[in-house]
Amino acid sequence: MRRIVPLLVVLAWVGACNRGKSAEQEGQSAVQADSVMIAETAFDSTVFDTLTWKTTQEAHDRGGVVYRISCQKCHGDSGRGNGNFVFHGDTLRPPSFLTADWRYADDPIGLRRISFSGNEKGMPHWGIIGLGYRDVDAVSRYITEVLRVKYKE
Repeated sequence: MRRIVPLLVVLAWVGACNRGKSAEQEGQSAVQADSVMIAETAFDSTVFDTLTWKTTQEAHDRGGVVYRISCQKCHGDSGRGNGNFVFHGDTLRPPSFLTADWRYADDPIGLRRISFSGNEKGMPHWGIIGLGYRDVDAVSRYITEVLRVKYKE
């Protein structure tokens, strides 16, 4: 009996710790979902109609800077989705920008929306945590007009 009580205490403590992590992960998921909803509500696709760049190169240069700072750690140097960034203990495996069937290949507003709003799987909601519309536009152009052309699979 003396051996069983300490064992039960240890098992209860381990169980409580595991439940705590699960509750923490659930809390993080709820916060991420709420943040995505806030970003989706704030997103205004008509803003992109008013943005202008002096040259295409200016947009690509700015987009390259934004990509290296905000996107590369998950999406990798060339956009293959191999950045191996760890988020909440899981290594993210975002899709490659380079495949012919990439869902945003022919959807510039969709790409801008996901870049701005993020998703619940770990994509940051950049539009409410640091990137303005001009940066979202620049990085979207960089992905579609530079990376997809340079590293086409």
